[in-house]
Amino acid sequence: MNPSNSATPTEIAAARLPAGLAAELRHRMVQSQLQTVGVNDPLVMAAFEQVPREAHLPATLSGLAYADAALEVAPGRYLLEPMALALLLQHAGLAAGARVLVVGAATGYSAAIAAKAGAVVTALEDDERLLPLLRTSLTGCTIAQGPLQAGWAATAPFDIILFEGAIEHIPPAIAAQLAPGGRAAAVVREAGIGHARAGPLVGGRIVAPAFLEVAAQPLPGFARPREFAF
Repeated sequence: MNPSNSATPTEIAAARLPAGLAAELRHRMVQSQLQTVGVNDPLVMAAFEQVPREAHLPATLSGLAYADAALEVAPGRYLLEPMALALLLQHAGLAAGARVLVVGAATGYSAAIAAKAGAVVTALEDDERLLPLLRTSLTGCTIAQGPLQAGWAATAPFDIILFEGAIEHIPPAIAAQLAPGGRAAAVVREAGIGHARAGPLVGGRIVAPAFLEVAAQPLPGFARPREFAF
């Protein structure tokens, strides 16, 4: 099969990264990148074994699909590295039937992982550069287009709210969409350092110990508002 303008992202990715090789690389990723940092939830590991990351990448990046790195899928927009994503989902308590909002879904990989685990997923994105690939590569999820900072009230409340990128604060509109007992999961930048956290929200802050220090790229629009100074 030759990649062409009429081919789907999955077909293009398959042409660049054969299915057999991709499956082997996924297995190695789970063993060497996830299990070695404490990812042991069978549901999370199975989802990472089954979801082809290359199908959620521009074709030019398919060869890097299973690298231990965040990947830039559009200028200024990145997918979380698999290790960080897996730990966030595990600490958030991902389970079948959980209602999940992915804020800044980008190309849909995080949403696809959650959906494969049996979650009911809303993938929220507002970047016109990313929406075409998101819509063609992601199935079985609600794809929502709108401002990321507003969340998605139409399918709220959510048991898990996951941010695809580092943030400094969580806007009140999104915090209000977390169900009682629910958890937000994000890499929170504090004094320039990213700390992965997953837990309940109190005053718009994730109240849980950091479990990983990670240099995740920022998700645009979630910098801490500057306080007025006299």
